[in-house]
This record gives sequence, structure tokens and C-alpha cells, in this order.
Amino acid sequence: MARTRTGGFPIGFRSWGKGWQKALSDTVAFAKDHGFESIDTGPLGPEELSKIPGSGLRIGSVDLLKWPELASPDAGQRQAAAQANIRLIQDAVPHGVKNFFAVAIPLDPGAARKENFSRVVDGYGRVCEAAASLGARVVLEGWPGRDNSSIGCTPSDVRAVLKEIPRGSGINFDPSHLIRMGIDPVRFLDEFAPRVFHVHGKDTEIMDEDLYEHGNLQEATFSVKHVHGGFSWRYTIPGHGRARWGRMLSQLKAAGYDGIVSIELEDEDFNGSEEGEKRGLIAARAFLEHA
Repeated sequence: MARTRTGGFPIGFRSWGKGWQKALSDTVAFAKDHGFESIDTGPLGPEELSKIPGSGLRIGSVDLLKWPELASPDAGQRQAAAQANIRLIQDAVPHGVKNFFAVAIPLDPGAARKENFSRVVDGYGRVCEAAASLGARVVLEGWPGRDNSSIGCTPSDVRAVLKEIPRGSGINFDPSHLIRMGIDPVRFLDEFAPRVFHVHGKDTEIMDEDLYEHGNLQEATFSVKHVHGGFSWRYTIPGHGRARWGRMLSQLKAAGYDGIVSIELEDEDFNGSEEGEKRGLIAARAFLEHA
């Protein structure tokens, strides 16, 4: 099975459950045929989840439900969303699931960030506490969101979330988001590696000439955004961007990380066709095996 050269971490990929991956059996078959060790999934039910370990693969993470509702302005809606997720966790843990994935996207992105932070602490805090009681955790990814309103993306926010939700919370480390926000992922791991419980294998390319032409604040007048990116940056497979994978994997190993590196394929050079997406996953795996 595929492992990273540095750290010997298992390599898997995030399944998006559509296209050629719509049928779980086809996704599992591809993973096994190409040496992947794990699959990340959406919020599947117990019967479907059981098919993954039953095939000999690991489950890297399972998505939580109702992400924005967990940070709703309405306390009753937050509680209902938390209860739905607690039931999901209770059903999934018996199948070996330890990591439950989410992005803290507020339901009201226009509210003050401090208000949305408090709502995240309340809604996600309930879920994290339940996860901790079952030996699991919620791993938050720092995707800024389409409107840059997500909570828990910057070191300042991450530090605050982990302080307010000390049990059952952790980090999904995805260096691609840090790079495009101008945050050094190596320095991020210097501080937060012990709280990383899941890793996404994804990278970001910064186009210096386009950054000069368009900056990083305004929409470009005469250019179009990259399919998975902006005007001067784009997400890529590992090795095609700026992330220092050898260094980061060394940091994770030194911190005692024992999880998976799960490829999240968002790369305009590969997405868009079954052949291209399979090729992208295989190319990303090959790079990580030598990183």
C-alpha cells in the first residue's frame, strides 16, 4: 500500500461521491487497484461505511452534516444540527471512524466575526464533546469559504477555537489554503502539529506575474479566475505548488502524527474527466511516495 517516503504515512484520497465515484464500490475498486490505503467520505450511513473497512481499506474521515447550521444565529437550529451530527458520529464510530470533517462556515456570513465565532463554539462544541466521549474528534479545515467568512482558518482563529473547544477538536491540515492566504504552513505546523489529526494532500501555485497584474483584493477586469483558484493562484496536486512537503511531513512525524495523507484533488490540469481525475490521483500519490 502507498506510503509517504518521509514519515511513512498511509496515502488515501477524498472521495466526492459523484461522477465516476458515485458508486462506492467503484471508488473502493480504484483505490485498491492503485495502492491507496484509505478513503475520505461524505456523511454515509452505517451500511455504506461498513463496506470500506470490509474491503480492507481505512476510512480517513467522514463529513459532518449541516455545517452552516452548526453556526446558525438561531440557538435551536444549532442544537438540532448538533444532535443530527451526534447521531451520525454514534453510528460511524463502530466502523473505525475517528475523524469527522467540517469547515466552520457560518449560516449568516454577514454577521460580525466575533458573533459567528461564538456560534461555532456553541454548535461545534456540542459535537466535539460527544465525539470525545466516543474516542473520536472533529477536524476543522481552514478553507476560507467563497466569501471568506469561515471561522478557524488563520493561526489566530485556530488558536482561539482550540482554546474554547479543548475536547474532541482538532485540525485538518491543508497547506493549500494557508499558502493562498499568505500564511506559512511550516510555521503553522511549528505551533499546531500536535493538534493535527488529518492531512489533505493538496498544494497551491502562486503566479507571481498575475499577482503583480491583479493583486489579491479586487476582481480582475480583463481576466478570468482559475477553475480551482483565483486570478493569481490555483490549487494543485502536491508537488505542483509551493508547499514544502518533505519538511512538513518531517514536522508531523516529530509531533507523533499517526494519521493519513488524503489527496484532495482540485486541480484544473486533471479535474473534469474520469481519465484526468484518476491520472491526477495517481500522480499525486507518486509524488507523496517520494516526498
